Amino acid sequence: MKKNILPLLPDTHYHIYNRGINRENLFKEKSNYHYFLKLYFKYIDPIAYTYSYCLLKNHFHLLIKTKDDATLRNIRHFKKEYNPGQIISMQFSHMFNSYAQAINKRFLRTGGLFETPFRRVEISEKSYLLQLVRYIHLNPEKHLFINDFTAYPYSSYRNLIGRKSKLLDKLTVMEWFGGQDAFEEYHKELKG
Repeated sequence: MKKNILPLLPDTHYHIYNRGINRENLFKEKSNYHYFLKLYFKYIDPIAYTYSYCLLKNHFHLLIKTKDDATLRNIRHFKKEYNPGQIISMQFSHMFNSYAQAINKRFLRTGGLFETPFRRVEISEKSYLLQLVRYIHLNPEKHLFINDFTAYPYSSYRNLIGRKSKLLDKLTVMEWFGGQDAFEEYHKELKG
């Protein structure tokens, strides 16, 4: 049995992550990051709240909470009855397939782009949620993409401390940390 294929449940926090097949880069030019987020908003925003994300060249991390059963069942574009777990999985599948098709067309490649199945870890502890937000934001430094994670343009960190974002549930994240100052301090704790 393949690992990471437990069904995704409604009203549940998850760390979703994946990488390119054979560790291939998922993002080959700047516009790819923006396109991925555009598709993410189209397919995932209707089914989940997003708390943090980071897109790196060959992998990505997301912290989400799937929406409740009633919300998922009211998504109108499905032509037949699906259970909420199927709806969540299909939305991720649509996003990954749309992105892969665009990359294949743009770079004259064929075949899969993402490893399957995509990884998911259910999160039930609030302390782990806080650690995961920090882990996701520090990822570009960990993998030596940048010296200062706060300057990395393809993570949610800067959106959470400054700009508004249609994609992120900033209010919830700041409540978890007890405000923006505590959020920023928590991110610096392991660096100092």
